[in-house]
Amino acid sequence: MKKNIRRFFSLFLVYVCITSSICPKALAIKDTIQNEQTTDSKKQASGSLDLNSASVVLMEGSTGEILYEKDKDKQLMPASITKIMTLLLIFEALDAKKFKLTDEVSVSEHAASMGGSQVYLEPFETQTVDTMIKCISIASANDASTAMAEFVAGSEEEFVKRMNAKAKELNMKNTHFLNCCGSDDDITEGHYSTAYDIALMSRELITKYPQISNYSTVWMDTFKHVTKKGESEFGLTNTNKLVRTYDGITGLKTGSTSKAKYCLSATAKRNGMDLIAVVMAAPEPKTRFQEAAKLLDYGFANCSLYEDKTEKLELGKLTVTKGKEEWVPVKAEKNFTYVCLKGENQEDIKRKVQLCERIEAPFSKSVEVGKIIYTYNGEEIGSVPIIVTEGAEKAKYGDFLKKVWMNFLIVK
Repeated sequence: MKKNIRRFFSLFLVYVCITSSICPKALAIKDTIQNEQTTDSKKQASGSLDLNSASVVLMEGSTGEILYEKDKDKQLMPASITKIMTLLLIFEALDAKKFKLTDEVSVSEHAASMGGSQVYLEPFETQTVDTMIKCISIASANDASTAMAEFVAGSEEEFVKRMNAKAKELNMKNTHFLNCCGSDDDITEGHYSTAYDIALMSRELITKYPQISNYSTVWMDTFKHVTKKGESEFGLTNTNKLVRTYDGITGLKTGSTSKAKYCLSATAKRNGMDLIAVVMAAPEPKTRFQEAAKLLDYGFANCSLYEDKTEKLELGKLTVTKGKEEWVPVKAEKNFTYVCLKGENQEDIKRKVQLCERIEAPFSKSVEVGKIIYTYNGEEIGSVPIIVTEGAEKAKYGDFLKKVWMNFLIVK
């Protein structure tokens, strides 16, 4: 009996020492390199392009990596490619279930008076959200954009505040909006953006809401005006001519005014790789399409996408100290992608798992506890965080006694 009591207290002391040991907290890991690119490209495909547009950017969608650029941060008038942000906020609200595609939108007198590129909506006319998105995406309708801004936020002014807040969130450092459709074409008044910033919001739209291509790739469509004057059919023709000619096109949006000249954000997908080509201030209408196509061709010819399905990796469990549970499962936060240039061999990409030995409770779900590091020819090219899949509460004195007693019974 005395021997069992001594064994019990010995186990208790050992347990206290172990659970009181200094363990690295997951939140202390600060050196993880996210698989995201910043405003500067770490590499650019070989060769140069003879482009006449004032500013261009070619970006790969999954990584945000810039593959080609010319004056990417030059502030210019964006014209109707402003509506990419308008569409992004509409799809965010849809995703949040604030309304449905079938909900009816009433057109205000303000929205109906917008002029410019429009579908001639009349005051108090109603159209579904689905139809409004068609009109914005296909025909670049200012009246539909304004009507949706009012529907989403209550007023265009409030909607524009949200546009600018979203721009800040996306790190669009050289962008400011004054309205939801880009009709203001005087940069000194404060409505401006850059090719790089346009690429950022284009990326956000096509990667988070790929269903936008169900609208942006439609060449021709119709909808019905139903007003006090009666019912009439109105035709829509896509302002993006690449919809008819470019293989793999997924969108996205054109823009033009007398001062902004001709702008385009063109998106295309081939072999699992999403490319975004932004052209601003092209001198002629055809130039923006020709140069966007040239950028996309350049990207598809010189680049390929390496993807590792890290979310499917079996990474096991992590020991928990000072917690009610003894271990917690871990997983990779997301898949890893990397753009390989022509001549780079994907087989030379290696990965290494770096994981904490233990984690100290309490902690919440999704806390970072390590990373998967990727290297190419020995040089680090990126990493993916490893996170816990469950949180854990700190154990109380009674929980410790219970564990010690269970260990005692097992040893006995």
